[in-house]
Amino acid sequence: MLSNKAKYGLKALIHLAGAEGQCLAGDIAKENNIPRKFLDAILVELRNAGIINSKKGKHGGYLLARPAEKVTVGQIIRILDGPLAPIACASKTAYQRCADCPDEDACAIHDIMLDVRESIALILDRTSIASLRERGSREARVLR
Repeated sequence: MLSNKAKYGLKALIHLAGAEGQCLAGDIAKENNIPRKFLDAILVELRNAGIINSKKGKHGGYLLARPAEKVTVGQIIRILDGPLAPIACASKTAYQRCADCPDEDACAIHDIMLDVRESIALILDRTSIASLRERGSREARVLR
């Protein structure tokens, strides 16, 4: 399940993808209904991961560090939430063997969770922030 941290991080990045120039954290928070202190912590994580840049001072703010087409939803979820796998024994980056599983190769649960992890990764790793922004804009136009 997607955490609020990842959901708000994605909303902030979609906001930045649509902005011309830098954005203030307060404006991002207000326009996207994100608690400001929570957003500040998320922005620090995204900056530390090289997804966004920040400038301090009078003309400061946040902006994407690379084009929105080059930032994927999968990257952001891994940064903010950790591995995509639904269980640890199916994770590529945080693998942990199940203590109660005598033979992982014969475990039907392990096998199906690997399929689930691969399907999730396939979708999230090919979906960019730019395409999310476009999808949201298209849906908003249809609702009008």
